[in-house]
Amino acid sequence: MASFLNPVTAESAAKTPARKEPVSVPFRTVLVSMIVLWATYFVLITARSLVMDFEFQFEMAWRRLIVTAIGVAFTVVLWFVLRLFDQRALWVKISAAIVFAFPVAVAIGHVNQLMFEDIQAAQEAEYARKNNINLRRDESGNLLVDVPVRRISPAEPGQGEDGEGIVESESIIIAPAETSADFWRKLLDIALGRYFLLLAWASTYFALLAGFQARAAERREQQFRNAAKAAELTSLRYQVNPHFLFNTLNSLSALVMTGKRDRAERMIQTISRFYRHSLADEPTSDVPLKDEFDLQQLYLDIEAVRFPERLVCVFDLPDDLAEARVPGMILQPLVENSVKYAVSAVSRPVTITLAAREEFDRLVITVSDDGPGVPDEILHGFGIGLANVRDRLEARFGSDIGFTSAPVPGGYRTEIRIPLSRPASARARRTG
Repeated sequence: MASFLNPVTAESAAKTPARKEPVSVPFRTVLVSMIVLWATYFVLITARSLVMDFEFQFEMAWRRLIVTAIGVAFTVVLWFVLRLFDQRALWVKISAAIVFAFPVAVAIGHVNQLMFEDIQAAQEAEYARKNNINLRRDESGNLLVDVPVRRISPAEPGQGEDGEGIVESESIIIAPAETSADFWRKLLDIALGRYFLLLAWASTYFALLAGFQARAAERREQQFRNAAKAAELTSLRYQVNPHFLFNTLNSLSALVMTGKRDRAERMIQTISRFYRHSLADEPTSDVPLKDEFDLQQLYLDIEAVRFPERLVCVFDLPDDLAEARVPGMILQPLVENSVKYAVSAVSRPVTITLAAREEFDRLVITVSDDGPGVPDEILHGFGIGLANVRDRLEARFGSDIGFTSAPVPGGYRTEIRIPLSRPASARARRTG
């Protein structure tokens, strides 16, 4: 009996959203972002080289490609560092990118210098060949150019005032050897360009991370909404059971007290069948309409033990709506109201009718009786069951429902309009 009274079940506990897990960007996505960024760098630098008409385009291209691949590898190293700050505040992430991207940029810049070091010597030789000059470097690394110089020898006796002209070669330094300061200046110049590239990638990575975190937050929010909705549906569903159990036990007690043991035994058996049927489905799941009608048939069989001469039941369920889905036990409060306020309130026979029909892709279910209606003095208690039904329908379908309940000439009528939903197998049979 406790299971009827306690809305917290194993099923609902299992549906509790999992605790928040750290969100990260998949490595594949990270790697694609790096490749796209460095590929863009390769294309732009190559286009610039072609526009400037540099020599040795092929030699520079394959070296540039290697530098690009190494740049991707170093960016992966940077990612391994930055991902340690994924769950930190944005300003911490930005600070980490600014700090750790610089040494990575210096490393890439140094690789770039090593890869293109021999290209400079080749360019110097090609320049000398085109201009027919002699360029060379001395042991100290100074770049020298040999230029012809005409020297005049002193005049000998018997000659004129001037001596004979002699042409000699003289080496002139046109570029001094690279100093340590020059090396670091060039390295810093290259590194700053790569530093900007790495910061651009870090910004892209933080944007990707924010997107994945936002989607994860949306999924968690949806899980909590679903859990809250399931809890609401379960709570509303379990409000039905204690009320029904209370009424049936009172009726059973009355039969025992009046010595109607055969009828009491028949009621116990029917109650057992009723609860076995009602507990077969998960509390928040939808059930076929035919099962819901069968459940109400069992309930009315129980009440027929109390009112064998007064209770008349009519069920009108078209075959093509038998598999339509409805919330489990959604009709129970409505049928209970008809029994309580129509059958038990009069001494004449009262007919309770459950009917279903389809209207414009909507499922319309009616519960009606030809009793005396609902007296004003008991209207408040009567409305509790109706409110439960309405709340369950709204929790399940949102505002896409119709629900009316009011006296009609010759009795009382409640009508439910909900979206018509059938399982795929039933739809296939219907269209076939």
